[in-house]
Amino acid sequence: MTEPIPVTRAVDHGTAKLMPDVDRDRAWLLTVDGAPQSYVDLDAPTHLEFEYARRLGHALDTVAEPGRPLDVLHLGGGGLTLPRYVAATRPGSRQDVVEADRGLLDLVVEHLPLPEGADVRLHPADARAWLEAAPQDSADIVIADVFGGSRVPAHLTTVAYAHAVERVLRADGVYLANLADAAPFAFLRSQLATLAVVFEELALIAEPGVLRGRRFGNAVLVAAHEPLDTAALARRTAADAFPARVEQGAALESFIVAARPVHDENAVPSPVPPEGTFTIG
Repeated sequence: MTEPIPVTRAVDHGTAKLMPDVDRDRAWLLTVDGAPQSYVDLDAPTHLEFEYARRLGHALDTVAEPGRPLDVLHLGGGGLTLPRYVAATRPGSRQDVVEADRGLLDLVVEHLPLPEGADVRLHPADARAWLEAAPQDSADIVIADVFGGSRVPAHLTTVAYAHAVERVLRADGVYLANLADAAPFAFLRSQLATLAVVFEELALIAEPGVLRGRRFGNAVLVAAHEPLDTAALARRTAADAFPARVEQGAALESFIVAARPVHDENAVPSPVPPEGTFTIG
């Protein structure tokens, strides 16, 4: 059998590379400009390699009864790892993926095809523009995993953006966002304060070392109108191979402290990661 070989291609926003995993058949790492974007195992769509992806997976597993089909809107496509996960764990789900880089979408679809029967529609578009034009009350879940390079774009960090998310979500819907920051967490605190303007229920999932300020890293934000099953979420994240903590309630309010919501006129991208944080090779 022919050994898979890396694929490199110039896409709209950089140079994308697909690299086969020598330890897993038909598994691939996607990078853009050297920064890891996604890991996909075509034979095991429920395998989530990256820590933040597993935390998003844990959240997806606890937002509704197991196996129930959901309408999911993904802002940011990457290798379509989470759409594959939802299709496998919640058959019959309807999913939309919005990815600004059409060239990246074309590369992924060509080399990492979606499973047959997965109801996943792909939209090459800006995440906020697509969100603002999407039908009201059309999604059970909105997942934001959008990075321009290694930074969350400024226009996806504001109160107006949060209102656009809330408009698309159903009354019992849940918003999930993958962000990255480090102590003193000015960006992360501001994002929690921003979401608190729109949503009554908030939770934060992160590795304890990140929360203690020891390193730059990812944090998953969860927001909703209705109470979240944070007990089930905490059990899953604590039992993970890379355990994480779930913060909510008074502890989260203390974490936010005097952070102020972000508005379009003063929005900035997420902080630049320290050199080497999210790059390989």
